[in-house]
Amino acid sequence: MNAPSPMLEAPEHVLSTLEGDGSRRWLRPKLAKGQWWRRRQILAYVLIVVFVALPHLRINGRPLILLDIPARKFVLAGHTFLPTDTVLLALLLVSILITIVLLTALTGRVWCGWGCPQTVYMEYVFRPIDRFFEGTLGRGGKPKRKVTGIRAVLRFLVYLVLCMALAHTFLAYFVGTERLAQWMQSSPFQHPIAFVVMFGTTGLMLFDFLFFREQMCLIACPYGRFQSVMLDRHSLIVAYDETRGEPRKKGKRDVSLPIAERSAGDCVDCNQCVVVCPTGIDIRDGLQMECINCTQCIDACDDVMDRVGLPKGLIRYSSQDAMAGNPLRFLRMRTVLYPAALVAVLSIFFVVLSTKFAFDARLIRSAGNPFQRGANGQIVNNFRLRLWNRSEDNQDYEFQIVRPEGALLVQQENSGANLDPGQTELIPLTIQVPPSKFGPAGQCDGEIEITDGAGNQRTVTTKLLGPR
Repeated sequence: MNAPSPMLEAPEHVLSTLEGDGSRRWLRPKLAKGQWWRRRQILAYVLIVVFVALPHLRINGRPLILLDIPARKFVLAGHTFLPTDTVLLALLLVSILITIVLLTALTGRVWCGWGCPQTVYMEYVFRPIDRFFEGTLGRGGKPKRKVTGIRAVLRFLVYLVLCMALAHTFLAYFVGTERLAQWMQSSPFQHPIAFVVMFGTTGLMLFDFLFFREQMCLIACPYGRFQSVMLDRHSLIVAYDETRGEPRKKGKRDVSLPIAERSAGDCVDCNQCVVVCPTGIDIRDGLQMECINCTQCIDACDDVMDRVGLPKGLIRYSSQDAMAGNPLRFLRMRTVLYPAALVAVLSIFFVVLSTKFAFDARLIRSAGNPFQRGANGQIVNNFRLRLWNRSEDNQDYEFQIVRPEGALLVQQENSGANLDPGQTELIPLTIQVPPSKFGPAGQCDGEIEITDGAGNQRTVTTKLLGPR
């Protein structure tokens, strides 16, 4: 008896990195060093330098960027953001999201192929290391023999050193370069949490770049799955000109004949666009989720077209509508609404940012009776002043009652307050008001002026309560 066969035959590749039998398909793309590859190379190394240099840069003595989560303090472009800046943080995140959506609508997945750290480090740091140890440096492709023994150990050590360096740079964004330098010179037991974070980040990077690799883009990253809603038929994509290329036929073409009289299209079926693809797809199958717009297939195809005497551009940057012969439309609903929304959000962001002071102050009414009558006949309102020093210097603060006239401000402990940088404190305050200041509703407006040692002033207002 014959063994039962499955109802459906498995495809050759279930995924671009998964064989029909379920085994891993390791991708070792060849290199196509064309004009697009060189442009991406320059941008990639610029981005790497920026990533390494940013934690070391200073503006007026402050880090250019510092995400100090334990201290609940973010420093961006020299400006300090505190937990009270929730609105600013939300506006900043929304503006970043709109920018990504706008860029995708205009230029497709340009982020994936040109700016994503996964692509930048994989294609321009770690794959070159692989090619060096595999003996395919400068051309890529499958090695003649598998990397084993001392070469495999050396490659792992190079990966480990680079991943540790990247992990330390990543950690510097959260603790600052000065503190990181001190920690690197001391025992890990003195700062175990930071050491665990660095160790874990190094391990995750090793797993990603040594094993998971392009599967991060194909399986884990949700960006490719969102492209169906972020792209439209006018968005820029890397596309194969099916009208010009089909039907495919190997060998050179008689370029003297008009295209309509040739027996085959311009595609010579060399398969070079497939062997150079870092995600293992065939761009000739149309727009696919796995395509990261890296342009390697463009460089490979242009090189082949030069060799066979055909014009370049069989694979090129274009759009679905342009490939169908329709005119390009730059102005459309997405390209109008997204910039308008981005301008609106950024405008609100800078307006809110302009209202921020060197310190935060907020009056909180104390629990208990809304007011009391003092021994001298004055009406007493008790408050707590939440004061937060946003500056980088120690500051002394003074308080003065502005309204209503004749009112007296009494601080229950000292005549002023002294706060360290980033420190917050609740300061008990008592406001004594003459009874004549309260109207029929039993309320009057109160204003307190707060001044720090640098001359910054802020006025806080409240409703003072009294007898009707």
